[in-house]
Amino acid sequence: MTYEFLVETYETERIKVVSVWSEFRDEDLPVRPRAGDPRGRSVHEQMVHQCVSENLWFIGMLGIDVNAPPVPATETRLEFMKRYTEDSGKRLAVLRAKDDDWWESGTKFFDVRRSRAWVMVRRIAHTAHHRGQQMAMLRMLGRDLYSNYGPTADTGGLMQNQAPTIYGYASLNELFDGEAAGGAKAPLPGATGKTVSERPDRH
Repeated sequence: MTYEFLVETYETERIKVVSVWSEFRDEDLPVRPRAGDPRGRSVHEQMVHQCVSENLWFIGMLGIDVNAPPVPATETRLEFMKRYTEDSGKRLAVLRAKDDDWWESGTKFFDVRRSRAWVMVRRIAHTAHHRGQQMAMLRMLGRDLYSNYGPTADTGGLMQNQAPTIYGYASLNELFDGEAAGGAKAPLPGATGKTVSERPDRH
């Protein structure tokens, strides 16, 4: 199938979303980028937005409805992770069954028409955009950052210095078991004195 790469990308992106959420603490949910400024979504609002917007895109633009409420009944960090994992897993199963004709067929994207493949690329970009905002929030909160696409300052610094890619958990099952028990992420080495910037001497 020509568009299998989009299915594979969505499969890994959904894991990345939940992995980043697992790096927050429960007390982080009400925090905004700038205290008192409602223009910046809180961590909680980012989770709501991910769940609700993805549900609306898939129903309205891709015709995939998992027939579930987009947000959990109890809006805690762990319950958001469970809700999103379940719903995105159902969407993934539907996407795996679609053929090239479906992907290439047109659909409405807000006020224009685009192919479903085009819409899916935009959905993935939308998710990555908001996940990047959340990772910036993690750094502002002083939390550790595990790998998302590659090394981070906490996993060892820069790729060109052979810093490793380290994920908090090896699988979603391990993630949920670990987080339900209070956290059991992989240990992080930190940058161990190595630079985390390509231009460390420039200010």
